[in-house]
Order: sequence, then C-alpha cells, then structure tokens
Amino acid sequence: MRLEDELKQTKFKDEHQRAMLNIVFTANWLEVSISQVLKPYDLSSQQYNVLRILRGSRPSPLNLLDIQERMMDKMSNATRLVEKLRQKGLLTRKQCESNRRKVEIRITDKGMDLLTELDPLIDSNHKQMTKRISKEDAATLSALLDKLRD
Repeated sequence: MRLEDELKQTKFKDEHQRAMLNIVFTANWLEVSISQVLKPYDLSSQQYNVLRILRGSRPSPLNLLDIQERMMDKMSNATRLVEKLRQKGLLTRKQCESNRRKVEIRITDKGMDLLTELDPLIDSNHKQMTKRISKEDAATLSALLDKLRD
C-alpha cells in the first residue's frame, strides 16, 4: 500500500521527506511483524538480536560493549537485555578469571535451541514480508539504504 494511503496524507514537503517517512513507517511495519513472531516466546526483537549476536560469536564469549556495538538498535539498554536473558536461562554472565573487571557473556544450549526453533519462523516471516520485491529490487533497496547512511 502506498505511504499516502497508510498515513492518509496526500502531500509531502518533497520526495526526500516522503522517502524518510517511508523508511520510518516501513521499519515500524517490519518491527511489528517480527515482534508478533517473537511474542509467544516472550522475547523482544532486541533480546532476539542479542541472542543472534552471541550465537555468531560462539564459542567465544563477548563482553557487554561488544554486544552493544553489534546491536541493530544502538539505543537499547544492553545491560538490562542481557540480565533478562540470563534470568530466562538463555545466556550466562561470568567474570573473567584473568581480568575481574571483564564479564564474559555466552549463549547457553537453551538459547541455541530457542534460536534453532525460531530460525524457520523468522525466515518464513522475512519471505512473507519481502514477497512483493525481486532479489534485484532487494539489492537495489539495500544499496540505496547503504548510500543514505554513507
């Protein structure tokens, strides 16, 4: 559906404003869709992102700063997210033996099992969300978004 129809707005200042609003609107649309997949698992998209980051570093641990730097949402409170995931048994926090100021964070087997269960659901969600654009369109869109951030 066109942005104008979604927002019930027919005029924008210019095409740049329309593009920016379209990016924000679409990002929220994608976030809602992913959140619906994660909700039955009592996970937020930020928590899911932390688990994926830890899976990617496995078997090596990460510290809080490493996780924060790799997160999609840089405004998230990584300390709070890690603690919630620890309470759920999805990751561990351990003080480093050689440097007591450093905390090593690792995904648990339970966390890995959860991601294994979620992977096909998230993949299916992504396919559903992008079914209207070709691979070429997706590549063009990604290139344009990269260019925007340069």
